[in-house]
Formats: sequence, C-alpha cells, structure tokens
Amino acid sequence: MEKVLAFDIGGTNIRIAKINKDLKIEKIEKVSTPRNDVNAFFDAIDNLLKHFDLSDVSAIGAGVPGVVDRENGVIIDLPNVGIKNIEFRKHFLEKYNLQTFIRNDAEVACLAESYAGKGKDYERVFFITISTGLGGAMCINNVNQDYITEIGHTAYKYKDIISEYEYLSCGTGLVHLASLNGLNIKCAKEFFELLDKKDEKALLVKNEWLKILTDFLNLIENSYMPEIYCVTGGVMKSKKYFFEDLKEKNKDKNIVECYFEEDAGIIGAAIYAFKMLKIV
Repeated sequence: MEKVLAFDIGGTNIRIAKINKDLKIEKIEKVSTPRNDVNAFFDAIDNLLKHFDLSDVSAIGAGVPGVVDRENGVIIDLPNVGIKNIEFRKHFLEKYNLQTFIRNDAEVACLAESYAGKGKDYERVFFITISTGLGGAMCINNVNQDYITEIGHTAYKYKDIISEYEYLSCGTGLVHLASLNGLNIKCAKEFFELLDKKDEKALLVKNEWLKILTDFLNLIENSYMPEIYCVTGGVMKSKKYFFEDLKEKNKDKNIVECYFEEDAGIIGAAIYAFKMLKIV
C-alpha cells in the first residue's frame, strides 16, 4: 500500500506522521519548533525522521503556517517561526530522495475535511482554524481555491480602532480583546477559566468575541457562499464555553467541528501528497 510522510508544521510543534492510502496514521512523532534559525529547523525535522522507516514512503506532503511557492518548493515566510526563504523541497529531495509537496496549512486542512471529513458530502467547504492565529481556506469539489489567502488578516474596525480579525479573535487575540474591555488576562486559558466561574467581565468579553466571530463568518458567507463551515484549532479544546452559542448566533449557517479535529492539517498534508502523486 502506498504511504507518505505528512508534516504538520506549527509555531509550537512540528508533527510528522506516516500515513497510508486509507488515511490511517501508522506512526506519528513530534518535536518543539525551533525559532529564528533555519538550520535548527531542519535539524529538528531530520532528527525526527530518524524514528521512521522511509523504505516504503513515496513522498512528503507538508502543511506550513505561512506563504509558500508551491512550484519551486520554497517556504517564503513562516512569521510565527521567525524564518524566511526556506528551500524546503530541495532539502528533502537531496537528503532523502523524496518528492516533497508543500502548501499552506489551512489549505491542506480544508482539503482533509472536504475530501474525507465533515465536508465530503458538500461542494463548497470552508475551513476555519482558531488557535494562535485565525486562518481559513476553501475547497470546491475537493479542489483548493487559491484566491483565499490570510483571511484572518482582513481589516476590522472595533471601538474606533482599525485592526484585524485575527488580532481580536484568535486565541492570543482574546488577550487583546479582553484588555480593550477592561479585563487583564495573560492567555486564553485564563479567559476560559474565568468563564467557568461566570466572571462578569469575562462574560462581557465573550459576547464581544462572539460578535466579532459572527462578523467574520458573515464576511466569508457574503464573499464565498460555503455550504458548510468546518472549525478547529486550539480554542476548540474549550468549545463547551462558546461553540454552541456561536452556532446559535449563526443559525443560517452550517457550522460544525472538524471531523479530524486537530489532525486535519496532518491528514490534509497526506491527501495533498497523494493527489500530487495522482494516487487519489
């Protein structure tokens, strides 16, 4: 059976999995993502690959949180990792003789949900991740749509301040939003802990957050008309505090949690590699 290595490269961790054509994860390993050093970045991946038997691997598929030149296999910028102009394909072709295909992480995650997840019965699938950043991507008939890029960085006006959706509504953005509403917190975890205690200021911030997320969803709806929204990301670990309320505010939209949850990126990277190899 054909197998590929799937890379899920994040600002916090790098995960690598061997995945077969049936999209089953046979082995998975992870390491903390080195920052501000391209050599350390490649060393971390190379050391992780020592745990894998590569003899039955056909290719590498990678999802990365940044801008990529897919044709030349170059990662132009990984802003959350602090490195640029990374000759990604060249490294793995020369060192391991493996074809390597890279794409934005939100795009491959969307492909996973469109091809084999909650979106498989729909033509127009939109993927949203709410984590350390806010990202989105769209597939139509299992094909990534290239015209959607960095939608979380769309300008947004809040309390006479021109900012971005991501700055106010991702996991780290909750800290900024809370501060603008008189609540000082250090991280999203602290925010959800306050919600658990029914803290009045936290409840106020939650309502403001849901309004912003609803505006974000309306932007997507009016621009791209998806049939289903598949949501994942780190904040979904605390979904009991907000997700049903978000769906209630958006009854006109089909909003679901991703089937693959936080594995959407790594499964999508595998699907992308298989598609490029014309195996699926």
